[in-house]
Amino acid sequence: MPRCLAYLTVLLMAALLLAAPLRAADLGPLIANLAEGGFKDTARAVDELAATGDPDAVPVLSALLEGALYQRKSDKKIFRAEKVGRELQLFDPITGAPVDIVGKRAAEKIKVNNRLRKQIRGALGTLTLVSPDPDQRRSGADAVFKTPAPENAPLLRAAIAKETDQAVQRRMQRALAAVTLRHDSDPAARIAAVKTLGSFTDQEVRGVLSALLLTDQDGSPLEADAQLRAAAATALAEVESRLEFWAIAESIFHGLSLGSVLLLAAIGLAITFGVMGVINMAHGEMVMLGAYTTFIIQEIIRATNPGLFDYSLFIAVPAAFLVAGAVGVGIERGVIRFLYGRPLETLLATWGLSLILQQTVRSIFGPTNKEVGTPSWMSGALEFDSGLVLTYNRLAIIFFALAVLAILMLLLRYTAFGLRMRAVTQNRGMASAMGIRTGQIDALTFGLGSGIAGMAGVALSQIDNVSPNLGQAYIVDSFMVVVFGGVGNLWGTFFGGMSLGLVNKFLEPYAGAVLGKIIVLVAIILFIQRRPRGLFALKGRAVEN
Repeated sequence: MPRCLAYLTVLLMAALLLAAPLRAADLGPLIANLAEGGFKDTARAVDELAATGDPDAVPVLSALLEGALYQRKSDKKIFRAEKVGRELQLFDPITGAPVDIVGKRAAEKIKVNNRLRKQIRGALGTLTLVSPDPDQRRSGADAVFKTPAPENAPLLRAAIAKETDQAVQRRMQRALAAVTLRHDSDPAARIAAVKTLGSFTDQEVRGVLSALLLTDQDGSPLEADAQLRAAAATALAEVESRLEFWAIAESIFHGLSLGSVLLLAAIGLAITFGVMGVINMAHGEMVMLGAYTTFIIQEIIRATNPGLFDYSLFIAVPAAFLVAGAVGVGIERGVIRFLYGRPLETLLATWGLSLILQQTVRSIFGPTNKEVGTPSWMSGALEFDSGLVLTYNRLAIIFFALAVLAILMLLLRYTAFGLRMRAVTQNRGMASAMGIRTGQIDALTFGLGSGIAGMAGVALSQIDNVSPNLGQAYIVDSFMVVVFGGVGNLWGTFFGGMSLGLVNKFLEPYAGAVLGKIIVLVAIILFIQRRPRGLFALKGRAVEN
């Protein structure tokens, strides 16, 4: 008995060791057929490989799709190849093991055309339906949907029966409905497939349903079945209604994203302009300094400790605040404090300072855009079947803007510095009589506003080009937000930024980006004629003067 068990163990081990070679041998003739004849013969060989359901066919078809499948002329064998100088490194098409190095003329590439590429993608889709990775199964179902061959129907039904992931199962049902609609001869089955497709919300389904309602040059419908056309029209109306809803949701997200950018760029200006009455045309350059601070920190991290790159923004935010804040304090102490009460002079002086800062940065870093990397946790997006895409970097900016606003409001309301700053805002003379050093408050306030602008530069570096002209793109919009919301009022700045962002994004599809901004500007001018103090009026020194 022990001897029988030993023999059985040896046989099992031998079977496991020989399983892969045997399977590869079974695919060998089918793989060889890929290089026989023309494109039609290659297409037939692709279908035969897909019909095996063998996952070992996936790397072969993938190499064929990528143009990396070659036939060695000496023995007509098929290999995956990579160019190495003037030679080709040959690999086993299934296992990927290196086999030989030959000259470029010793092997011939197996060519494919666009029609064949589409067929290969569909074949890869059917082979990945049984993959253990749910993402691959989902991709496989989507590939079958795009190339709905009739032989895929039984494979899809079997995959649907075994599928445990509900989202993936839905994508498989979508693919099966496309196959049924195109190739099934049963009218009831085709109508059921149309109803299934009508439960999905994406542009591809919309295209499939729209094709059923097409007419020829004489106006005659291309689809003969009137009941099927009626079902398609009903399903198409439902799909388009849901698509319109999600398009509005996407516009709202983009509007909030733009509003968050405007809020970050304007919130520092709301402090300096509202509290100090200074028209700071160099505010955009504080944003630019924050973006360049991010660039420098990332370059240092890349050179010294690349593993910290994902934390680079957490380092850049306080660093940008300190750099821009220090420059702001220097500007206030060196220039602005001599020009209080003369708004035209402060406008000209700060405009000159903006040119100086731009040229200084241009001389140090050059005029070209600088690459600022995106950490892995901000890369990618939340994608929905409806086509709605919420990018992580935009989501991060929205939450960052709200966090900065909340922290700033707490600072102004619950700290001694905030109390003194509000006192100076409401009545400078009385605050000075009570012993508050108004000059010191002015410097710190200007530094705070500039520092927040620097933090805005960190966020903007993730969605915009980092160049010496970065701040110029936001200075006009920042003033519009501040004036529209109410000078010196943070809640007004918040509502002003978000509302202008939403209005811009809803106007762009109809009026275009440039004309949309002009319309917004004209609307703000008319609004200010009725409410000169903005949405949320705040009594302060700038108003009193």
